[in-house]
Amino acid sequence: MDGIIEAISSFASQEPAIYYLIIGIIGAVVLSAVVNIGAMYVIWLEVKLLGDFSARYGPNRVGGRWGLLQIVADAIKLFTKEDSIPASADKPVYVWAPIVASMATMLVAAAIPFGALYFNGKYYPLVVANMDISAFYVEAALSLLVIAAFMAGYSSNNKYSLLGAFRGIARMISYEVPMGVCVISVAIMAHSLNLAEIAQNQTLWYAFAQPLGFGIFIVALITDLGRIPFDQSEAEEEIICGYTTEYGGIRWGLILFQEYNNMLLGSILLTLLFLGGWAGPIIPVPGLSIISPLIWMFMKVVIVLWFLIWTRSALLRLRIDQVTDLGWKVLLPLSIVNLAWAVVVGSYFA
Repeated sequence: MDGIIEAISSFASQEPAIYYLIIGIIGAVVLSAVVNIGAMYVIWLEVKLLGDFSARYGPNRVGGRWGLLQIVADAIKLFTKEDSIPASADKPVYVWAPIVASMATMLVAAAIPFGALYFNGKYYPLVVANMDISAFYVEAALSLLVIAAFMAGYSSNNKYSLLGAFRGIARMISYEVPMGVCVISVAIMAHSLNLAEIAQNQTLWYAFAQPLGFGIFIVALITDLGRIPFDQSEAEEEIICGYTTEYGGIRWGLILFQEYNNMLLGSILLTLLFLGGWAGPIIPVPGLSIISPLIWMFMKVVIVLWFLIWTRSALLRLRIDQVTDLGWKVLLPLSIVNLAWAVVVGSYFA
């Protein structure tokens, strides 16, 4: 490992421009593959678990008994469907809305550590852009999803799509504020805005150090993802499909994938901020000791995903006024209380 690191450092010192270009291309390709394939199997996991929760089979035809390739078949179906654009739509905006949503997701993914490798007593975070302010950067990049939702609803020239977009925007804005305050509270305790450092500085998981902030962040995350009981932009009992009503084929698939990409990234973000990230006992087995942080990270993220899927099957949908009231009148004041708590006791978690 030391030889590989020395070789990369030597190459970087000789040809920095080429080095950064190559690393950037490789990072972008690997990041896109990991996030999109991960989102595909998050969809599979949700369908499979929802089937188990409601005593149904779930996917079991394509890819063996567990239907592991069903989501691949669905992706191929979406790619081959007819791509139609409403005649009265604002075509440039209509076309770019799914692309902006996907770009926002990739911008978020670039700054989130997906785990770490352990070697010679040190952790090496697996992140494309290890920024000093990655926590704030992620919050800023997430705000682009509001623009994408408005673009999709407005450009469709459909009043139901526009209403769905407004409901989605009201939901996202009202919960991104308390979510951001919770991120600030965590940063105060960790004395850092770097997500990798926040994960590594948790001598005590912040889920226990900030139980109020942990609960607020979970509710805000579920709401920001637009999942039950907070999915007002799309209601399953309605004929319409929110701001994606006029979308079909691969464009609709891109928006769907963006939602599950964000579900995966949100679960990773929750793990990094409150559940110690990749922290866990190093497995004393040759070969496994290096990747043991990845194993712990994977297990924690799967548990968070299971919880998010369980809420969809267990809870009832709220009205939009109930959702906004909960965000502005309950969660925001509580997040400020949690911020004060973090300021007071933050010095004990240095």
